[in-house]
Amino acid sequence: MAAEGLLIERARAKINLTLQIRGRREDGFHDLESLVCFAGVADRLTFVQGGDFALTMTGPGAATLSAEADNLVLRAARHLAERVPGLKAGTFHLDKVLPIAAGIGGGSADAAAALRLLARAHGLSLDDERVMEAARVSGSDVPVCLTSKARMMRGVGAELGAPLHLPPLYALLVNPRVAVETKTVFGKLGLAPGESLGLGAHPDIPDGASFESLLALVKKGRNDMEDAAQVIAPVIGHVIAVLSAARGCKLARMSGSGATCFALFETRSAALKAAQVLRRDHSDWWIAPTLLR
Repeated sequence: MAAEGLLIERARAKINLTLQIRGRREDGFHDLESLVCFAGVADRLTFVQGGDFALTMTGPGAATLSAEADNLVLRAARHLAERVPGLKAGTFHLDKVLPIAAGIGGGSADAAAALRLLARAHGLSLDDERVMEAARVSGSDVPVCLTSKARMMRGVGAELGAPLHLPPLYALLVNPRVAVETKTVFGKLGLAPGESLGLGAHPDIPDGASFESLLALVKKGRNDMEDAAQVIAPVIGHVIAVLSAARGCKLARMSGSGATCFALFETRSAALKAAQVLRRDHSDWWIAPTLLR
C-alpha cells in the first residue's frame, strides 16, 4: 500500500517500430516519421509534495545516472513550475530498471511520468497546453511519452498523430548493455542542413490493423539510424541476427538510436521461449519479453 500522499507512475519503455529520417532541417535538427508504441517494462517514479524539487534513485540503472538538477525528471518539473503559478514542489523517487542511452526513451519516459505526477497532484489535464509545452521543451520524445499511447510521431517529435489501436504485439527486447548516444548516431548519418536521405515515404498505418497487416506495413518501413548505430556499436548487428534466428520471430529491428533491439512474435509463448534461450546463451544481455501496445 502506498504511503499517504505518495503518488506513483510507471514510465514505460518507448519502442520505435519504425524510425524514418526525412532529412535535416536548416536549424540542424532532423525531421523524422516514426510509428511508436510502448512496452510493459517500465521504470517506477513516485512523488510526495513538500519542500523543494528533489530526486532520489534506486535500481540497476541508478549508479550511472545523476540526480542533479539537469536530470530530465527535475528538468521537466521545473519547466512545468515555470508555466503554472503556485505549483507545489516535492520529492521524486526513481526506481531505474530500464537501460540507459538505449533507444527506448527511458529518460524521456521518466520526464513524462514526472509531468503526469505533477498534473495529478494539481488537478491538471494532460492536454493542458502548459503541460504539453513543458513536455515539448523537456525533450523530443517527452510529448509522445506523456500519454504513452501508440501513434505516429513526426517532425522533431512534437507532431503527434491520433492514438492507434494496435493488435497484441508480443515482443522480446534485448540490449547488449552498450550505451549509444543519439547525437553521435545522428552525426554518423552525415546529413548537412537542408539535405534529405531521399528514401521512400513512411507507409500509412491504419487504426485497428490486424497483426498480419500491421506486420507487413512495419516491414515496409525502416529504421534509418540502424546502419549508423552499427558503425558505432557493431554488436547491434549481432543482436539483430540472434533475434532474427529465434524460433517464431516475425521481425527483428533496432529501436530508436539503439542499442536496444526488438523481435516481434505472434504469440506470448513464442516470445517467452525465445527469451529463455537468449538468457541461457547471452546471460550478460538485458532481456525483457513484453507486450507492446
